[in-house]
Amino acid sequence: MTIRVLAAVGDPEAARVLDGLLGRLPDAEPLPRAGDSARLLDTLGGLTAADLPEVVLVHEDIGPTPALELIREVALRFPAVGVVLLTADAGPALYAAAMDSGARGVAGLPPAGDELAARVRAAARWATGVRRHLGGGQAPPPGPGGTLVAVTGAKGGVGTTVTAVQLALAAAAAGREVALVDLDLQSGDVASYLDVQFRRSIADLAQITDITPRVLQEAVFTHRTGLGLLLAPADGERGEEVTDTAARHILSALRSRFEVVVVDCGTHLTSAGAAAVEAADTALLVTTPDVVAVRAAKRVVRLWDRLRVRKAEDTLTVVNRHTRAAEIQPRLVARATGTRAARTTVPAGYKELQPAVDSGRMHELDPRSSVRRALWALAGELGLVTVAADGGEHRGGGTSARALPGLRRRRAITAGPAESGGDGTPPPGPDGTGPGALTRVPSGRFGRRRGERGPRGDGGARDDRGQVTVEFLGVLPMVLGVLVVLWQCVLTGYTYSLAGDSADRGARAGAAARGGGGAAACAAAALEELPAAWRENTTVDCGRDGGLWRATVRVRVPAVFPGAAHLPWTVTGTAGAAAEET
Repeated sequence: MTIRVLAAVGDPEAARVLDGLLGRLPDAEPLPRAGDSARLLDTLGGLTAADLPEVVLVHEDIGPTPALELIREVALRFPAVGVVLLTADAGPALYAAAMDSGARGVAGLPPAGDELAARVRAAARWATGVRRHLGGGQAPPPGPGGTLVAVTGAKGGVGTTVTAVQLALAAAAAGREVALVDLDLQSGDVASYLDVQFRRSIADLAQITDITPRVLQEAVFTHRTGLGLLLAPADGERGEEVTDTAARHILSALRSRFEVVVVDCGTHLTSAGAAAVEAADTALLVTTPDVVAVRAAKRVVRLWDRLRVRKAEDTLTVVNRHTRAAEIQPRLVARATGTRAARTTVPAGYKELQPAVDSGRMHELDPRSSVRRALWALAGELGLVTVAADGGEHRGGGTSARALPGLRRRRAITAGPAESGGDGTPPPGPDGTGPGALTRVPSGRFGRRRGERGPRGDGGARDDRGQVTVEFLGVLPMVLGVLVVLWQCVLTGYTYSLAGDSADRGARAGAAARGGGGAAACAAAALEELPAAWRENTTVDCGRDGGLWRATVRVRVPAVFPGAAHLPWTVTGTAGAAAEET
């Protein structure tokens, strides 16, 4: 029997040794190595039941998830895979902890060939027996079926909770089983936004190791909208009870019960929030189009990367309170943070949100609200809401065109060619109803197809094509003016350099001249190396001053183009040299 072995080892040296030992096992088939815990879970999750390895080797120094937590996660999600822990501490305490986590064996480090072979074969026999017992040698489908979305804010006040609530409401309106978890453990506002008072919280599940469906049902509050709410504790100090281990257990239990789990992680990174972001299928980072928020988002992304919580390219950034006139656009945010930017942006709608926020009825936000429509469209972009090809939103095989009033239908009803008019539009019914009475849904920018005129005829407002050209033409004179000033500064500095060098050459020539030709030699030497554009307006004064020959050169500063014009001031250069005795 061929034993497929997948090693999860981060240390290159340990991986090299382990690959060598596995290569000498005649019945082992090593699979490509996983360098960290996230890659291991992604690799296992991407395999079919028939392709899952029989044995997974987990090194004790694997990260970012601790080894025992990773073993527990693999055992829960892939129960027909045997896991062997590689550790330098083979004591009874660690052995018992590994067995409690779901490992099928413990091998020492550095690994020995005979011991490793025995552990691998034992775990493979166990995995084969489990798969045969489950039926046909096939393993059950890997992993929980629920989609986990973690929503985090770049800083306070960017709209994290509103985004999480509306995403959950959109998925629930599509007919999916949705849980909304408030992991902002010290200042969570989900209960306030949905007008809920409930005695249970996520802290009540923190100390429970075996979370059964009955226990989960008692802790989750069922909202009138159908959402399952797992709230933050009313006493903020109880948030410390929710560790990263507890958060992983709770989220795994929720994913096995709900189709969609939306987690509001707040803005401050806690161990529980980091566990949620790491385990999430989609990590959403909410920011606003201002410098402070974008810098905060960049800090959050770098922090996640340093802690090996999540890579920047695996993070989706959403720009809230977006306006077309803002200088900071989603593409700039994506470049600054290194993340991917969501195609959907959320407009600023303070007046729309204020009544719903003040009354604690975010679920009753006006369906015509631009904020709600944008966030529900974001839910469709994330896959929480499936948009059918005919424009109706549906879940699974059934359609529900009325399920999501926040999303617009993009295609109008059409009729057969026999019933349509000359332009393909069906005629209206006798009472003014029917498909022909429907107005066409505009698809161009600003609600108008490209090429169509506005409601004011020829002079009507169109889109803003050409705006960049107009702005460029307005800024161009300023740019050219700045360049001219900089060039003139360069010419002025060069003129000072020429005047000083000419005076120095003239003084040395006058000092070295024999007989009475010192003045002529001084003037000739001073003008000899000057460029023609500067020489024609230059005057030279040479004379003896005691034991020195002193030369003074006055040069006119050219204006922009040397030789064409000069500025009204003169640069003076003076130099002296000791006269040689004749």
